[in-house]
Amino acid sequence: MTSPVVFHAVEISLPDGTAEAYFAHPDDGARHPGLLFYPDAFGLRPWLREMVETIAAHGFAVLAPNIFYRSGRAPVLPMPDFGEPDAQAKFFTALAPIREALTPDKAMQDAHGYLTWLSGNELVTPGALATTGYCMGGRLALRTAATFGAQVAAAASFHGGFLAADDRPDSPHHNAADITAELFIAHADNDSSMPPEQIAHLEQALDKAGVRYTSVTYPDAAHGFTMRDTPVYHEDAYQRHLHDLLALLRRAFAVE
Repeated sequence: MTSPVVFHAVEISLPDGTAEAYFAHPDDGARHPGLLFYPDAFGLRPWLREMVETIAAHGFAVLAPNIFYRSGRAPVLPMPDFGEPDAQAKFFTALAPIREALTPDKAMQDAHGYLTWLSGNELVTPGALATTGYCMGGRLALRTAATFGAQVAAAASFHGGFLAADDRPDSPHHNAADITAELFIAHADNDSSMPPEQIAHLEQALDKAGVRYTSVTYPDAAHGFTMRDTPVYHEDAYQRHLHDLLALLRRAFAVE
């Protein structure tokens, strides 16, 4: 059963500036468990608003920030025209310096601000929070779980890339021992940023650290499968993601 939702465009004051964000929650005036939603590299846009509102309708207070706020307000870059040859490649070339501005340390500095904002909101249940992320946001979600320990009850990554890359300092597997949250990690079976050998490496690190986790690969799904406004969207995988995410959140917060 879902509930009517209230949506807000909010602004969060952080040490390096102001991040605008989407915030949605059930329209009942009650407190609900808080969820920090990390966008993919395309950033805040209408489809992400729909995702945030869909999750909120199931009983959660969801915050999705513009993680690239240092480089401008969303959309920092317009969505590429996927019908044009090389449009996506050009987008990511232009995005490179914007992503580089979000260093690993800056990302976790921001995460502290986002979690603090949620914890202080009168519509969010006191106590631990959860986080979910998509593509690069999946990496941020798992790193947030490692960095903030017991403040994060659950963390999910969907088609996250470079989650167990030894040569990347922001790869979450380096800090698996610091994770106390339950994790849910869904991979695409056609994803050059998270090939099978890297999935196995991640699982080995999580096993060694004694982390509670589920790691699954969705069949016939490409990197980015949850994003309806891109050519790789996969409806069955999106619906499965929603089911799996909500199940994780209900376990973490002991809600129906």
